[in-house]
Amino acid sequence: MAERVLVIGGGGREHALAWKLAQSPHVQQVSVSNHAILAQYCKDHNVGMVDDLMAAGVTCFGPSARAAQLEASKSFSKAFMDRQGIPTARWGSFTDPQEACNYIRTASFPALVVKASGLAAGKGVIVAANQDEACTAVMDILKEKTFGSAGETVVVEELLEGEEVSDHKRLKDGDLGPNTGGMGAYCPTPQVPGRLQVEESRETPQLSVAPWWSTTTTTTRTPRGWGGGGDPRRTTRLR
Repeated sequence: MAERVLVIGGGGREHALAWKLAQSPHVQQVSVSNHAILAQYCKDHNVGMVDDLMAAGVTCFGPSARAAQLEASKSFSKAFMDRQGIPTARWGSFTDPQEACNYIRTASFPALVVKASGLAAGKGVIVAANQDEACTAVMDILKEKTFGSAGETVVVEELLEGEEVSDHKRLKDGDLGPNTGGMGAYCPTPQVPGRLQVEESRETPQLSVAPWWSTTTTTTRTPRGWGGGGDPRRTTRLR
């Protein structure tokens, strides 16, 4: 029996899903809808769309409300990576702008990446050139509400030097300009050795997915709250 499928979302990923679904002999009709009002309602009221649809007997796939926090909250995802031993830049999470600026000026590493913790259409990250610029970004997000409710919490992160191999975010050539929602990517990436690609493809998804299958989840808090800071000695080992 052919199925009717509704894909919720209007981005490139949703269109790729719809394109492949439309090729399936098991699918009669594919509808793609942005459903911006519905999506915003779910964000505002912490409603898990997949959870509620499954509870109502509607077959669907996608992240649960708990799992969606990995995308919806940078503070949550950074704490999650620390707990699961996934390599990540050192960081701190703040709701007070003065505490964030103190962290920027006293960190033992260049704490120059300022992020609105919530969803900001891929534009909520400022890679500052110096501490003053980073503090200005903190003030813009927390006090001026540049990103609205997405900026109620900021994550201040260690600046990692090097070529980004997952996506292209900066607006201008030469890795200059503000971050964008993504300027495209290519595969394979010649900057990453093949063995490392295989290692990462095996280890990181397992570390990320495993906790969601357990019956209990433990969380830890540090004196900074949802801070923690990744271990600077942590490296990916090639086997």
